[in-house]
Amino acid sequence: MKTAYNLRSIAAQAISQVLDKGLSLSTVLPGLQKNISDKDRGLLQELCFGTLRVLPQLEWCLQQLMAKPLTGKQRTLHYLLMVGLYQLIHTRIPAHAVLAETVDGAVALKRPQLKGLINGVLRQFQRQQEELLPKMANNDSRHLHPSWLLNRLKKAYPAQWENIVDANNQRPPMWLRVNRLHHTRDEYLKLLSEAQIEAIAHDEYRDALRLVTPCQVNLLPGFAEGWVTVQDASAQGSVDLLDPQDGEMILDLCCAPGGKTTHILEAAPKAHVLAIDVDEQRLKRVHENLQRLKMSAEVKKGDGREPQNWAGDRVFDKILLDAPCSATGVIRRHPDIKWLRRDSDIAELAKLQKEILEAVWPRLKSQGVMVYATCSILPDENSEQISAFLQTHPDAMLVETGSAEKPGRQNLPHAEDGDGFYYAKLIKR
Repeated sequence: MKTAYNLRSIAAQAISQVLDKGLSLSTVLPGLQKNISDKDRGLLQELCFGTLRVLPQLEWCLQQLMAKPLTGKQRTLHYLLMVGLYQLIHTRIPAHAVLAETVDGAVALKRPQLKGLINGVLRQFQRQQEELLPKMANNDSRHLHPSWLLNRLKKAYPAQWENIVDANNQRPPMWLRVNRLHHTRDEYLKLLSEAQIEAIAHDEYRDALRLVTPCQVNLLPGFAEGWVTVQDASAQGSVDLLDPQDGEMILDLCCAPGGKTTHILEAAPKAHVLAIDVDEQRLKRVHENLQRLKMSAEVKKGDGREPQNWAGDRVFDKILLDAPCSATGVIRRHPDIKWLRRDSDIAELAKLQKEILEAVWPRLKSQGVMVYATCSILPDENSEQISAFLQTHPDAMLVETGSAEKPGRQNLPHAEDGDGFYYAKLIKR
């Protein structure tokens, strides 16, 4: 039975919103997925994420196959061609189905006169692919990253940048966080095993399990009952470092979508948690996560630079500051980051992080603990940020992680480990 929509044209529209309007896939996709069947949602995601993951490759291919790119009002058809090439190169969808559906995408995009062009370019690729694919694997596009980011990675990690790029270009592993209020991690491993789902425990983060093969959440034992949450291992590490305790007053700043808020409450169900984020839309996710896990926290919209507006005169035993950042550590989960970020963003983000740090440090009690965390791998946002803060705040002492020259801990993305993540644990003297 033929569906009333064309998935390839929807993918092309999503990619257009990312590349031409600067919107993230996580903003664009929920609206586009509303009118399509559950079974097609996964394929739409695969087409969008996959195309953006290997964008420079596809762009290079089209340059070889076309005299000039489609521009202006026909730009979405350029992205439709990319979606077609992505399927031919990177998926197992039969070629005849790829061609039929992608050509039909031109009709869905109200450009039926371009069906012949779409068909011609994709068939030409099929004829030339044995010659094109080796060239594609060896030219400048092969790293699949913008040049500004490659330059920063080479400078920060001269011996490791290629491994980082390689990890960024992989599909992300699926990590779970076991809710210790329901089960120990070993108990939950047994439940997974009984459900014939293979998983491996993280050797450091106490609640983290990696699924050998990702699966739908509804197949996970007790997911609806809150026994387990999908959350990257490195993200879990920040709460392990915070070590929340019952009775403490804890601030979770820049809290959306709420993964760390709920992790704090799993570790310390009798802590009082104030969860703050500046983004009203994303705060809905915090409420949803709390609801699913049957937990309560005080959730407010607020700017981290203005604690007087949301904290009153309160001070906190512990603060988790998951600072706004470039998200360069989670590119494998969000490949659109590579094309949404600009080199100039890094200095602006570092300035914002500094302002938030300066504003909330006075809200930490004497002997209190702050964990500063980002999902970035760039030193400007991480070790250099904390180094500068320590120099100007004699009452701040680094504990557990790093050295005076390189304070904190930097996790780099790894195929069988967590995402790129940074933490620094500070205590107020």
